[in-house]
Amino acid sequence: MADNPMWNFDVPTQMRQFAEQSVEQAKKAMDGFLSAAHKTAAALEGQANTAQSGAKDVREKVMSFAEQNVANSFDFAQRLVRAKDVQEILLLQQEFLKAQMQAMQAQAKDLGTAAAKATADIAKPKS
Repeated sequence: MADNPMWNFDVPTQMRQFAEQSVEQAKKAMDGFLSAAHKTAAALEGQANTAQSGAKDVREKVMSFAEQNVANSFDFAQRLVRAKDVQEILLLQQEFLKAQMQAMQAQAKDLGTAAAKATADIAKPKS
């Protein structure tokens, strides 16, 4: 086969140079693509970590509020059981409802602030 003149030919220098340049350009383009992909992955990872942190903060607040509300409800129930008459029951209920409404307003405001902060942190560009 090596003696066959069809297999014995020289690649012209210009064609070899063109092929080498094409391979080098393709390598540079791929390196650029991989670099951009790594940067994008790192940015997404940072945003995911920030989102998880924000979600954790909000979740912890919600659990804390739920615990407070349950404790307040049991405290109210204990006071109701000790009430001496209907008038005291109505007064206790009025006080409880007023306190719970104030607590819920404060909790909603606190949750809104935490959620807004978490959203702003996620939207912040990472350097």
